[in-house]
Amino acid sequence: MAKTAPSPSPSTSRVLIILLLLLSTAPEPSHSLSYLPYRTLVSLSHSLMTRVANLRASRGDISGSHRAKLIAQHLERGLGLGFLGFTWSVGWDYLKNYAWRDVNYADLSGAISDAKMLLSSLGELTRTGSDAERAAWIGRNYQNLLGISNSLFQRLLKVFRQPGALREVVETVQREVAEGGLLRDCLELGANDLKGLLQIFKDLALQFYSTSGDDRRDDL
Repeated sequence: MAKTAPSPSPSTSRVLIILLLLLSTAPEPSHSLSYLPYRTLVSLSHSLMTRVANLRASRGDISGSHRAKLIAQHLERGLGLGFLGFTWSVGWDYLKNYAWRDVNYADLSGAISDAKMLLSSLGELTRTGSDAERAAWIGRNYQNLLGISNSLFQRLLKVFRQPGALREVVETVQREVAEGGLLRDCLELGANDLKGLLQIFKDLALQFYSTSGDDRRDDL
């Protein structure tokens, strides 16, 4: 008598379902999220928040350092053993709320434009020489950069209008910029990591912005 193949365990079935969902593409190929840029985005964010935590600790800002460490720890889960759960949270939010629906393209276009303005300014910062020159540049340009950053966050909150992981990420970073001085900390550490984050964000947003038969990237 032939043996019946064992049924997969509930945990195995759950993992397989998650993998199938995350590997699925949305109806429009341009709406699928790219794995490698996403992981690079998480890695750069983790590195930057760890450096911010250390910078704040060196200034005696213990509470600010603790907040940055908590963000870095959450990001670290997305790089280590907790990657599946981390990706599932973001991926499911994307699939459920955005992959199959129309998005606010006007605000997404505005967010991309804001990111491009920030990248242009950060390019200037990278060309400064000494620490004194960098400090002077930050002093002259900080309020303008803060205004662009606030505009970027407001637009993203309109794009990610549904409760979920993506909106929570935007709200967390927005709050840390407004209340914790995260933007100034990143500028003091240098522009390279922040430039890398913005460049990946811009590329992913452009990918999402492009739709079949109506490539709006020509307007940007």
